[in-house]
Amino acid sequence: MTRIAVLADIHGNADALAAVLADIETQGITRMVNLGDCFSGPLAPAETWDMLAARPMPTVRGNHDRFLIEQTPERMGRSDLAAHEDLPGAALEWLRGLPPVLEMDDLFLCHAVPGDDLTYWLDRVTPEGHVALRGAGEVAELAGGVTRPVILCGHTHVPRLVRLASGQMVLNPGSVGCPAYSDTLPVPHRVEMASPEARYAILDPAPGGYAVSFRALPYDPARMAARARARGREDWAQAVLTGRVG
Repeated sequence: MTRIAVLADIHGNADALAAVLADIETQGITRMVNLGDCFSGPLAPAETWDMLAARPMPTVRGNHDRFLIEQTPERMGRSDLAAHEDLPGAALEWLRGLPPVLEMDDLFLCHAVPGDDLTYWLDRVTPEGHVALRGAGEVAELAGGVTRPVILCGHTHVPRLVRLASGQMVLNPGSVGCPAYSDTLPVPHRVEMASPEARYAILDPAPGGYAVSFRALPYDPARMAARARARGREDWAQAVLTGRVG
């Protein structure tokens, strides 16, 4: 067992990714995994691709990664279209080759839940639009037939660690590059970290499994905010600057 850095939901934020990769290198961690949603957003998708291409790591496909390769530009949302316009063909080809789930050693990797890249695993959205922790039974039911002791997921951008009655852990490392967003499904709601840090998690070998550390790294988001504004996306500018939906 070695130390593992767990990344998710970069969303084209090259400067946040640079901060995370520098922190990982400083700590001497050589093993990394990526839980998807790598590029979508009006930030720096091509730069993000260059950084990921230079540091190959096991990666699963997120819902926005899937949108980039399954939808025509005419059908894409604004954030996906911004990424699609910037990314080279090699990045899109890489996305086409990503699996929806990966099982390796004692790890199970997916973006959201097994078999569905749109469902929140550790959180649920109430009818009033509040995001709340799921009950233990619901979390366990979503694990289905997964037997690996460490389950890694992203998608909600909310750092969480949940222990199942089986002894398995389900870990969401939070988002590297998008600390706030709004969505309309299943009902309108917001996810806000209330701070702009770049987030990831570290798995450290420990007796009986892994110890988990959540990292929240300060970096200067001004360049990313400027790029969002240049594309007419003040909502993204406020998200990366403040961790709140503007």
